[in-house]
Amino acid sequence: MVNSNARASALAAALDAGGPIPGLGDDVVLVLGGDGTMLHAIHDHPGARTFIGLNCGYLGFLMNDLPAENAAAHVRERLQAGRWVAHRFPRLRLRADTTAGVVEGLAVNDVYVERQSGTTVQLRAWIDGHQLASRLVCDGLIAATPVGSTAYSYSAGGAASHPLVRSVHLTAICPHAPRLAPIVLPASAKIAIDVLDPGRRPARAVVDGRAHGDVLRVEIASDPGDDVSLGYFDDHDFTATLLRKVLRR
Repeated sequence: MVNSNARASALAAALDAGGPIPGLGDDVVLVLGGDGTMLHAIHDHPGARTFIGLNCGYLGFLMNDLPAENAAAHVRERLQAGRWVAHRFPRLRLRADTTAGVVEGLAVNDVYVERQSGTTVQLRAWIDGHQLASRLVCDGLIAATPVGSTAYSYSAGGAASHPLVRSVHLTAICPHAPRLAPIVLPASAKIAIDVLDPGRRPARAVVDGRAHGDVLRVEIASDPGDDVSLGYFDDHDFTATLLRKVLRR
């Protein structure tokens, strides 16, 4: 899958000119672009085994970085030699009751419930059946994966996680009462959220940028069977990438 920017298009043309890459199966998808392109590719190709991102965008936290020159040769050499490793990352599964019916979705980055109008939302939330808040007045509530923790959740004051730490990050958006602090949960945690007074304070659920309006109740959970496989070159350093691209920006 190729982003429409000039760098991605040029790299795609150079790779195509070299012909098929030996040893790279049909169940591997090369993604040329940025993080947004990667999220679209994962949603659009649910049957793929592994996604290998080639960073032609701005941040590219989910991607492999490339040299400024001879990028195509760099990519081809590593892929032909098998110099890459597939890592499995948890996704979050959403099940939401809306006024139009039940919707479901899978998130690589995050699922969040947010206000749909100019007023705050009021939410009742549970973690593994234990009530977190009986009435949380806020702009919304984010549940993020480890790789998604560095996106919206981090901007809202949550912790930035190392991608290989299996966890769920729960972060309130502009909480008014109570002043709920960010929480890091085990990947097995199950989260339930009820929207209180949805007629006056409507809310929507967003799954990796895809919105579902007029939600009444949301359930969020992670299952190893929903993991996504991302491929990285053998010299990729997750810690260095986290420091350079997120914490030291």
